[in-house]
Amino acid sequence: MTTFERYVLRRLTGAFVLTLAALAGVVWATQALRQLDLVTAKGQTIVQFVGMTLLAMPFLLLAIAPFALLIALIVILNTMSNDSELIVINASGASRGVLMRPVVTFALGVSLFCALLSVFAAPAGLAALREEITRVRVDLVANIVRPGRFIGIEDGLTFHIRNRSGDGRLDGLLLHDDRAEDIVFTYEAARGQIVEAVGRTLLVMQDGTIQRRTRDDGSISIVRFQSYAFDLSSMIPSGAVAVYKASERSTWDLIAPDPDDAYARDNRGRLASELHDRLSQPLYPLAFALLVFLFVGQPKTTRQNRTLATLTALVLAIALRSAGFGMMTLAPSLPAARVALYLVPLAAIALTAWALSTAARPRWLTRLAGTGEYLADRIEAGLARLQRRTQDGAA
Repeated sequence: MTTFERYVLRRLTGAFVLTLAALAGVVWATQALRQLDLVTAKGQTIVQFVGMTLLAMPFLLLAIAPFALLIALIVILNTMSNDSELIVINASGASRGVLMRPVVTFALGVSLFCALLSVFAAPAGLAALREEITRVRVDLVANIVRPGRFIGIEDGLTFHIRNRSGDGRLDGLLLHDDRAEDIVFTYEAARGQIVEAVGRTLLVMQDGTIQRRTRDDGSISIVRFQSYAFDLSSMIPSGAVAVYKASERSTWDLIAPDPDDAYARDNRGRLASELHDRLSQPLYPLAFALLVFLFVGQPKTTRQNRTLATLTALVLAIALRSAGFGMMTLAPSLPAARVALYLVPLAAIALTAWALSTAARPRWLTRLAGTGEYLADRIEAGLARLQRRTQDGAA
């Protein structure tokens, strides 16, 4: 690479990283709110909450990386045009390849980054997130250990504690068992702890009493104990085994699903469409880069308006990605749409590459672009005159 090409590549990379970080922060904040109620309702800590939401970050990065590339290219190319750098390069006799080579290299690097996210990191992160969500939902301790509240574990069984210490010790235990037909049990203990032993979940209570009350005559008997274990195994919520959706499965699992997997048997079309979507997503950064370069990479003087070209590139890029999303919704039930997942970005790459290589545009498109630039210039001039009149009137 020449010095100029390294310079352009360095600026594009810096702008891409900053844009990706900003977009990722915004998207992460919105997605984190979806898990906030689940985590807070189950008594999880802020560290667990942040850890769970960060597991979805590779998937979020995959979704926003092409748009971060789009914004970075538009910003850098427009900045270079405003600073007359593109005009100087063109006036020196250099070909468009001097600017196009770092742009394509940058796009290929982002495509490789998206491929790694799509094939490996994103599904692994979503699978880990599914495991964490399942664990939180069936976490017996989180479900019943809420200091100061009476928690109904199941019909006829109520649990209450005064406090929970950092080491997991429960202080001021009260357990009311009204499930039996003839006897009502009430357990009180100074302290206790939930432990796993011999494949069972036990509530080990210390320094307490057991109150037995018969329903027939209401007689009460009290037994004191130093240590007593109450079996909680039957109260663990169902659904402890995570069921992974198509987007949460590894790429190899999509290629060769387990024949004993009920979800895979019932959703073969969804698994196949997910596989093709993962393989096609790395094509979009290159398509976006060529599209932006076609409209914004042309050298123009500072008196020429670039707003229309920038807006056109943005609209076409959004339309291109929307078409890909549309094909993804059709792919599970329509096998032909799976081929279209590749055809949409490949067609955009082929058309923009042809336009760049021939420097040819349809005559109607040239006239439309000229008319649009003329109108944009007139509007901008009118706004400038209106601003000057406002300032003169205020003075």
